[in-house]
Amino acid sequence: MSNANTAGSIARLTRELMSAQKGTDLSIAVAFREGDVRNVRALIVGPPETPYEFGFFEFDMKFGKDYPIKSPTVRCITTNGGKTRFNPNIYAEGKVCLSILGTWRGQPGEEWSSAQGLESVLLSIQSLMSSNPYENEPGHETAKKEEPNPTAYVAKIRHETLRISVIQRLEALLGMQPEKTSEPVHKKLKRTVTGSTPFENSPSPSGSVSSADTTTPSTEPAAYEYDAEATFNALDLTQWDPFADLMKRRFLWYYDAYLRSINTYGGEQRDGTAFKRMEFEYPPNSMEGHFDYKGLRARVLAILEKLEEEKMGWEQKGMKQVEDATQLATQLAFQFKQLQYKWNEGQYSGPRLELNLSNPKNPFVWDLTLLGEPMTDLDGGIFNMKLHISPTFPETQPRVTLQVPMFHHRVSSNGNLCYFPAKPDEISSHLEAVVGAIEDKKPNYDPRAMVHPEAFELYWGGDDKRKVYNRKLRRSAQESSEFM
Repeated sequence: MSNANTAGSIARLTRELMSAQKGTDLSIAVAFREGDVRNVRALIVGPPETPYEFGFFEFDMKFGKDYPIKSPTVRCITTNGGKTRFNPNIYAEGKVCLSILGTWRGQPGEEWSSAQGLESVLLSIQSLMSSNPYENEPGHETAKKEEPNPTAYVAKIRHETLRISVIQRLEALLGMQPEKTSEPVHKKLKRTVTGSTPFENSPSPSGSVSSADTTTPSTEPAAYEYDAEATFNALDLTQWDPFADLMKRRFLWYYDAYLRSINTYGGEQRDGTAFKRMEFEYPPNSMEGHFDYKGLRARVLAILEKLEEEKMGWEQKGMKQVEDATQLATQLAFQFKQLQYKWNEGQYSGPRLELNLSNPKNPFVWDLTLLGEPMTDLDGGIFNMKLHISPTFPETQPRVTLQVPMFHHRVSSNGNLCYFPAKPDEISSHLEAVVGAIEDKKPNYDPRAMVHPEAFELYWGGDDKRKVYNRKLRRSAQESSEFM
């Protein structure tokens, strides 16, 4: 291929990547290493109201020099070490069967064309994650999700989405998998490398296995979590896990939804019951295991506790940066003084937000107090919050936690606030987004921002339910002063 075509390919792919990264779609994220736009990591957050709800599914995408004339190659790396098939079209080995990728026969007109691109591939994969994935299998397109087999299939996918794509993934990120396989990495590589070079990194070694998983039946004798991670660690010692912070923050957003799912479906499935194997599944390309919702609940609670420990650890690391007079510590101290004057002295028009430091010497933890605007549902409210800033800001984004109970569709039951700064690398933008999220004057319906399921359903459930929501919010404002 000519140099001109190669340059054109890179230019187009770069534009598509920039567009995806600046997009507002909360279900899709992409990343690439500097100088290597052809190797892309993609994250798809499972769609609401499906068995994949709020799961974290990662994909390795490779774009050849002939892109967009030819489609990229795509491999799923959320496979439980090659042991779990999440969909009739997403195999345990990572293969993604789609006509536009040339990995599945399709109808005329469904094949790849240069008019398609990165986003269309990801949306096509996302479309596989439906409320009834059983119908994706050829010959079963008319199967209803209420039928026994589709129901059983959905049940086990829902369980394994929580166990593998959420819990297992977060445990690895937080170093919560102490047990390790004794099998040498080089032996794993001989079995797992299939010609591609996936990129999967987490702080824990690839052989780490949670003790809660050791009794889960396997279709292979080996017990390791991410074959892609083992491959990458062996080839490149540089850590690269671009969605680590995103997944941690999303876990805090979706914590209530995860628990609701566990509570709801844990009552329908007896723990210890083996998964039903579908007629189109066969080892090792299947989903084997058993239900253990009690165990999942305990692990979700442990992850929440670990994330809280991590957040509190930022305070100590921040003090160390203050002592070392790092550039970030100096900048934050200066920004705090500027922003404190602007907000506390009313330089910003609109709501009143007061800023203080929990420790006058530590600019990594800010105390925020939002005073409810008169003549609104927040009237009389005094909402205290903590803004924790990571020592690796802006790579790791701040976390904002309400210190008083608040019934709000953007606030989780444990106080974590869901907000969207226009400029993630500027603290001033975070403050504006925090106020905007709580005041919620221009709401946009997006079920992927459902951090408080009950409040969300009331807020968007029609006029009568919205009235109930407003009453609960006003009560929160009235009671907030009791926590001063």
